[in-house]
Amino acid sequence: MPEVGDKAPDFSGITQDGSTVSLSDFDGKKVVLYFYPRDNTPGCTKQACNLRDNYSDLGNHGISIVGVSDDPVNKHAGFADKYDLPFPLIADTERSVMVAYGAYGPKNMYGRIFQGTKRTTFLIDEQGVIVKVIKKPKTGDHAAEIIKGFGLS
Repeated sequence: MPEVGDKAPDFSGITQDGSTVSLSDFDGKKVVLYFYPRDNTPGCTKQACNLRDNYSDLGNHGISIVGVSDDPVNKHAGFADKYDLPFPLIADTERSVMVAYGAYGPKNMYGRIFQGTKRTTFLIDEQGVIVKVIKKPKTGDHAAEIIKGFGLS
């Protein structure tokens, strides 16, 4: 898993509207790259809606948001439409972005170990350097964690 001070691994992926998004598209901007397990589940919906509700405030701080899960494009499209999400969601169906960021691997839930997406957020500065890794973010208060993580509070 990349750590604070590391150059963020570049990535490219297809979003809910069929466009391609790459980290390099955000050169010179702060980026929130957040990995989440599944569209339309309670925790993931709460997290996405918290980011949506604070999208203007985050944007005023010069922060761009990109979500990533292994759901397919059509599922992302439905999720983004249903909750009016204004940011791109990458359909990482091959999990290449998740693996590059260490956000996919063994998880333990209710005593059962399985492979899955680890809810993790990377804060990337204008130079493409990771400034904060938030493991298991608070889904309902994620925007505040992001602002604090960038040292903007």
